[in-house]
Amino acid sequence: MNAEKSGIEVAVVTGLSGAGRSTAAKCLEDLGWFVVDNLPPELIATMVELGAQARGAITRVAVVMDVRSRAFTEDLAAIIKDLDARGYKPRVLFLEATDDVLIRRFEAVRRGHPMQGDGRLHDGIEAERILLTPLKQEADLVLDTSALSIHQLRAKIEDSFGSEAASRTRVTVLSFGYKYGLPMDADLVMDVRFLPNPFWIPELREQTGLDGEVRNYVLSQEGADEFLDRYHELLRLIGAGYRREGKRYLTLAIGCTGGKHRSVALSEELATRLASEDGMAVKVVHRDLGRE
Repeated sequence: MNAEKSGIEVAVVTGLSGAGRSTAAKCLEDLGWFVVDNLPPELIATMVELGAQARGAITRVAVVMDVRSRAFTEDLAAIIKDLDARGYKPRVLFLEATDDVLIRRFEAVRRGHPMQGDGRLHDGIEAERILLTPLKQEADLVLDTSALSIHQLRAKIEDSFGSEAASRTRVTVLSFGYKYGLPMDADLVMDVRFLPNPFWIPELREQTGLDGEVRNYVLSQEGADEFLDRYHELLRLIGAGYRREGKRYLTLAIGCTGGKHRSVALSEELATRLASEDGMAVKVVHRDLGRE
């Protein structure tokens, strides 16, 4: 039984202490993996089985293991073989770095190595490196993080463990009314009150930006199309930069007076344009629609 038949993918993240396991775990979470850190080795197979029985709620499980779990010798190797025999085909990601880099990282956070004991920091690193050599040799992917920035490490993990959909920037286009206050979770805020307000046109007043008449009125106004073109182009640049920096969530707020006409129509139109972009998954939220 392969991963497709079992309905679940399994990854084991391990490697040297200080080599970037926490960063790898956060990246996998952002990519939609269900991440379990330092699970007792005897529970790993049970965790995967439960995920497989979740009827699609959990499709990707990543287990992060380190020396605290006492599973870095024959235990973890046996568990990986057991998962393989059950049809889950776990992929093993092994993170490492040079001694000099690891020592600098431990000294920067003023923490000792978990295998250091009464010895020097170097002694703990050496002992762990020897202990993990068999696992490194069996790993599907070995990443040396010595010269990698956090963003570069994230990019490599995304290339290996991320689906196209999971690696997209998730964009929320949020319409709102200024009279109800600014949205506190917005990354970017645009004010479209420079356009004429349909509220002052009797036949449009009771309609919203979701109605065709209001939409056509708003988008036909001088400056509306130019605003959409230029803001769309700006968001292409920003979105590409966010992806390089590992930012996967972006909230764009577009506001008018009451959040009923202009902001709604322009949010819908902007979302349509953004949805055609590669690397973006877009949804629209109208925060204040219906409050008037």
